[in-house]
Amino acid sequence: MKKLIAGALLMGASTLAFAQPGCGVGAMIWKGQSGIAPHVLAATTNGTFGNQTFGMTTGTLGCQTNQSVQSMAMYMDSNIDKVARDMSRGSGENLDTLAVLLGVDEADRDSFRKVLQDNFATIFPSSDTTSGEAVDAIVALLEQNDTLSKYVAA
Repeated sequence: MKKLIAGALLMGASTLAFAQPGCGVGAMIWKGQSGIAPHVLAATTNGTFGNQTFGMTTGTLGCQTNQSVQSMAMYMDSNIDKVARDMSRGSGENLDTLAVLLGVDEADRDSFRKVLQDNFATIFPSSDTTSGEAVDAIVALLEQNDTLSKYVAA
């Protein structure tokens, strides 16, 4: 049992090490530093204080997002469970609301829903995933998609 817990912690830490901390207080404190330790510390600070959603919503704390992403972050704050349910199914009113808030064209909505459903485990890696973490993951996924990246461009 101890080996299982240690392995899970190590996997979680290694995931954080390669993830970009994005914006927030942690990213500002360790700005310009490279390596595993500053990234883990920045991501941990952001996760501990839960400040990324605030930064994304207000455009502060080094978060430079467009108005659509800010609207999505605000919506996710109060509807995360409903969004997660719809995202796991690949359809639903709350997923459609995200598309509308991001300004996703009708022609791109099927692609939008599929990308989010296919990457559900990345967006919601645990039942404790915060809305800020989910928004960060959604933005990162959309930024990597040639068709959908225009909807999250700062």
